Amino acid sequence: MSRKEQLGQVFRFALVGGVNTGTFFVIYLLLHPWMPYFAAYSLAFVLAMVGSFFMNTYFTYRTRPTWKKFFLFPLTNITNFVIQSVGLYALVTWAGMDTRIAPLVAAVVAIPFTFLISRKILVPGAARAGAVSTGAASVTGSSAGSSAGSSTGSSAESSSRV
Repeated sequence: MSRKEQLGQVFRFALVGGVNTGTFFVIYLLLHPWMPYFAAYSLAFVLAMVGSFFMNTYFTYRTRPTWKKFFLFPLTNITNFVIQSVGLYALVTWAGMDTRIAPLVAAVVAIPFTFLISRKILVPGAARAGAVSTGAASVTGSSAGSSAGSSTGSSAESSSRV
């Protein structure tokens, strides 16, 4: 994958993140009058995550969704939460950053990690393909993975499309 293609993925990932955040907030505001705030928050979060899965699958990484990818995708949110939480704590406690600014800084710091995890889940073999294209030896020994720009996957993935 070329540097230009990688930058395109990063840009699309950020765009999807913005759309997803807006979607979450609108759903939350629509549900909030009809149910307790935490139920509205939880349902909005799950619905936005499902939307994010499909937007990232089709738009960001231009690959096909599968059930396996769908069930692994929440790991991106867990990763994001952990990195942001640790970052927030470190920025406030150790760096003395203002608590109104620190969450934004922690969120920005988490973006590359979330991008890499979502890419690994949604584009199987992307890391391996990157290693092959740079001349590095592959350690997996598997030929079932696909390249980062390909929309095909292993035969098990192809048979379990969402």
